[in-house]
Amino acid sequence: MQTVKTIKGSPRPTLRKPVGEDGSAIWDLVRACKPLDENSMYCNLIQCDHFADTCVLAEMDGEVVGWVSGYVRPDEPETVFVWQVAVSAKARGHGLGGRMLSELLDRDACEDVTRLQTTITKDNDASWALFTRFAKKQGGTLDSEAHFKRDDHFDGQHATEHMVTIRFEEPARQAA
Repeated sequence: MQTVKTIKGSPRPTLRKPVGEDGSAIWDLVRACKPLDENSMYCNLIQCDHFADTCVLAEMDGEVVGWVSGYVRPDEPETVFVWQVAVSAKARGHGLGGRMLSELLDRDACEDVTRLQTTITKDNDASWALFTRFAKKQGGTLDSEAHFKRDDHFDGQHATEHMVTIRFEEPARQAA
């Protein structure tokens, strides 16, 4: 019999690859996780269908409670880019974001990955904390620089996104 760990009385979330039927539940989760940018439901469907190997879904009692979307960059196959990390309010504070990132790096699709990248606005304290903790736990080095700039890329309508890069000394799958 398998032991199931609990989070505040609920079973520990199960991590898996998404399927197309998860698209609308993921869309709902992202919309509930401010300040994440909302994509279209179709975008989430495509992520589930075309990028399942580099996306992680967390499910608890049949409900989607966590989501990491990402892809291996075609121009840099040693880099996985994490597009979004979303964790529902009921699953926060228990390391689920880091657990999903570790699951992503342990996938076959990330076998040769030595870098993880994401973009974060300066005021997103939760994301900065997540990726800083994750880099430290994985033994990686983290640096960042302004990348998509408010005036150059967003017509002044969105805060500057800083490219965060975590470098691993060996492929991340081995380091995890």
